Amino acid sequence: MDQGRGFGGLGGPIRFTELERRIEGISRRMLTLTLRNLERDGLLLRTVYPTAPPKVEYSLTAVGAELNEYLTNLTAWAERRRGTIRAAQVAYDQARAAG
Repeated sequence: MDQGRGFGGLGGPIRFTELERRIEGISRRMLTLTLRNLERDGLLLRTVYPTAPPKVEYSLTAVGAELNEYLTNLTAWAERRRGTIRAAQVAYDQARAAG
């Protein structure tokens, strides 16, 4: 099984409550379902510690870390090209309106 890796650039495993705090506007139920699906897809590793209450941590698998790298690069590209994309949208809309 994969060793857990940093989660989303945070440098290590992250607890459910920390994820809940960092992701604005997500319900506890939706976060739980999303994490469960990511674990099922092999992108996250879920570790439960036998404490009271149970401590649960999530970390990226090797596949999840690889995907995170691609998504980080895609996000950076989109941020760099935001003005170009917006200008293309405006030009397109103006051409269609004049049309």
